[in-house]
Amino acid sequence: MDQLPKCGANYVALTPLTFLKRASSVYANRTSIIYENTRFTWSQTYQRCRRLASSLLSLNIQKNNVVSVLAPNIPAMYEMHFAVPMAGAVLNTLNARLDAKNVATLLRHSEAKVLFVDYQFVPVAREALRLLMVDSQQNQSLIPLVIVIDDIDSPTGVRLGELEYEQLIQMGDPKFVPAEIQDEWDPISLNYTSGTTSEPKGVVYSHRGAYLSTLSLVLGWQMGVEPVYLWSLPMFHCNGWTFTWGVAARGGTNVCIRNTTAYDMYRNIASHKVTHFCCAPIIFNILIEAKPHERHEITSPVEVLTGGAPPPASLLQKMESLGFHVTHAYGLTEATGPALVCEWQAEWNSLQRDSQARLKARQGISILTLADVDVKNIETMESVPHDGKTMGEIVLRGSSIMKGYLKDPEATSKAFKNGWFITGDVGVIHPDGYLEIKDRSKDVIISGGENISSVELESVLYRHPRVLEAAVVAMPHPRWGESPCAFLSVRDNECGRKDDVTEADIIAYCRKNLPHFMVPKKVEFVAELPKTSTGKIQKFQLRALAKTFQPTETKSSEVNNGIAQHHDHQILALSRL
Repeated sequence: MDQLPKCGANYVALTPLTFLKRASSVYANRTSIIYENTRFTWSQTYQRCRRLASSLLSLNIQKNNVVSVLAPNIPAMYEMHFAVPMAGAVLNTLNARLDAKNVATLLRHSEAKVLFVDYQFVPVAREALRLLMVDSQQNQSLIPLVIVIDDIDSPTGVRLGELEYEQLIQMGDPKFVPAEIQDEWDPISLNYTSGTTSEPKGVVYSHRGAYLSTLSLVLGWQMGVEPVYLWSLPMFHCNGWTFTWGVAARGGTNVCIRNTTAYDMYRNIASHKVTHFCCAPIIFNILIEAKPHERHEITSPVEVLTGGAPPPASLLQKMESLGFHVTHAYGLTEATGPALVCEWQAEWNSLQRDSQARLKARQGISILTLADVDVKNIETMESVPHDGKTMGEIVLRGSSIMKGYLKDPEATSKAFKNGWFITGDVGVIHPDGYLEIKDRSKDVIISGGENISSVELESVLYRHPRVLEAAVVAMPHPRWGESPCAFLSVRDNECGRKDDVTEADIIAYCRKNLPHFMVPKKVEFVAELPKTSTGKIQKFQLRALAKTFQPTETKSSEVNNGIAQHHDHQILALSRL
């Protein structure tokens, strides 16, 4: 057996670039991209990507150089997922909602050689470059070459520098043949974390990891051939959870939209018979709260893959009633997007709708290319019991995990422990082996010795008919150390008012539906919760605000009752230690 070596015939480096080459041959005349009135086929997309790759090489882009792009979900953004690595470079999709200072910081950290910028973001890019020039007076090589992407459907003429994207395509060699990837461990993309908990870190993906993660998600989501995929999830977010490459693998159609509005989503779903899209749960509210003139009837089920904050069961039920079939996933930038998918079991079809929704809200089981997933006591690295109650930290291992953090060996070393990637998320494992996330480790509220899951409390709050958004964080408490503080945005009533919902109403509602020790000690109403560009609630902002609050005074009988119950739970909590 040992005398059978690898050779060119039986060992080829894994890379998602092969998906495009295959699509251009097998699905040559199928529509690859739709953007308003613009259409491309897979053979055209392959040729455009080859032209762009050859133009990048003519601009002296070398292996492992970083090419950054600041753009919405437009055809150019899609094409660069293939063209940039075809040139041997590393694609860095920048968060399109960052300000100039943050854009400059990421360009400096990545040492990007080229910056593609959509015409819409030219003002931000211009200011970012100005900041870079001020900081890089001694080293002008840190200033990237700028190439503007004008709107391909409705050109504007906006420019920054001399080069424009379509000119680069036309300049490229139509006969260019990309060099084969020799080492599948080579980097394919650089993605910066969203920075909800700390400074953004540069997460590096390998060709191997991107390839395997793409196949896992296509299979796990049961995405068949010729899907029509709506780009509601930003392509800058984990390379669109790898579906930038996955749609090519299935010979599907990419429906690109510049803005994720209810009108644009419903319009494109109806016009192009969309079959699939991904999104953060925040998009659910956009679709559910859409005005009548923004809506179109959903005539056939649309598959939706969601991740981010765990969606409350009530929100899932509302989406299903509109014609969307929701699958829940869990992941993070470091895991090349989704790492767990709530794979549906046939026997669950006979359950009541509310029971189905609760099962669907779980994060589920590992994607195929993860070698293992577990929930462990992070101090002892021992697995927790599969009882759906005992909390521990979610850990992952497999080929779809990042190579590491760019220029940050300390953070990389900290993320990897005893052969596992440490997620920082707290969860449980149910008897059937399905995982359920309970919180970020820093978001667990320890009140009087009892652990309170903010996710669990938020789920109850979302069931209140007037609650639109909910987030729970810890606030100081003079007796219990810390206690829950709820931040809410509410729906208008029939008269268009919000002020009829009071803190006392919410607390009374929680007392009916929760153990008293879990009831928020303070409820703060806000117009909108602060979020990252990918829809994650920025709890660090809320935690900072909650530190300035005092618990709301309640009636003495309620206080005494609450103290008695809380004291009982404190004793129970201590007895479990």
